[in-house]
Amino acid sequence: MNFKEELRIRTDYADNVVKEFLPKEEGFNKELCEAMNYSVNAGGKRLRPILLHTFYKLFGGDSDIVKPCMAAYEMLHTYSLVHDDLPAIDNDNYRRGMPTTHARFGEATAILAGDGLLHQAYETFIKIFDTEISTRTVKALKIFGDKTGINGMLGGQSADVLHTGEVISDELLYYIYEKKTGALIEGAMLTGSVLAGCNDEDLAKIKRVGELVGLAFQIKDDILDIYGNEKKLGKPLHSDEKNNKKTYITINGIEKSEHDIVVMSEEACDIVSSLGNDVEERDFIIKLIKYLTDRTY
Repeated sequence: MNFKEELRIRTDYADNVVKEFLPKEEGFNKELCEAMNYSVNAGGKRLRPILLHTFYKLFGGDSDIVKPCMAAYEMLHTYSLVHDDLPAIDNDNYRRGMPTTHARFGEATAILAGDGLLHQAYETFIKIFDTEISTRTVKALKIFGDKTGINGMLGGQSADVLHTGEVISDELLYYIYEKKTGALIEGAMLTGSVLAGCNDEDLAKIKRVGELVGLAFQIKDDILDIYGNEKKLGKPLHSDEKNNKKTYITINGIEKSEHDIVVMSEEACDIVSSLGNDVEERDFIIKLIKYLTDRTY
């Protein structure tokens, strides 16, 4: 089986897992739940649940305990996109070729839908305790909290918004990229690994992989925002320029940016090659990293 077929199968699996935990569209909250589900079902790579599940299997995990965690990461990621698209932040009307949540349901409902997905993510994640209450499940929840809050994704998003239009340092730019984009990617890898019983030495290596992949992924996004195919991306180009945002490209130039993506992805792949006992899962992760950093949309 070639990589693209394998990726499609894993994406479909992750998509089905996420849908298992979406709220029912009924009662007085019907419209809110419709907006929440619309946001999640609008498409996407399902990267975070795929990474979580794959790292779980890399270290020998073979149960369904990760399912609520997979869904929770995708809900949390989607909530961040819903709020990112709002008029007060990026003011984008299209994502993945479809109207954004506020364009479809109105700004007030979009705000509530994002809030709903944030809470639904935590309600879903803690379902792991229905299966097992242990050191590893508690540690997994702590990782989820660390990577999604003010010291994780939300902190990066805040720094990005507050410093839009300013001349920023390399240190601040790395912080924004590491937290806003990298935190959930790193968290998904760590969560799957912890639930499989991974040791602390390997967890430190996985943290580095997450940092590298998150940085490379975001730099690639910056490049695609300028040079990508608008139809394939499903959203307008030059969003960063429109919002007067400094990016890795505006600071370092396109040539260095492309070079650094290669360096980061190669280091990440080298680390992964020394992890776990499942050769098939390890090979898939390496191929996935190369695919993500060499993608055209």
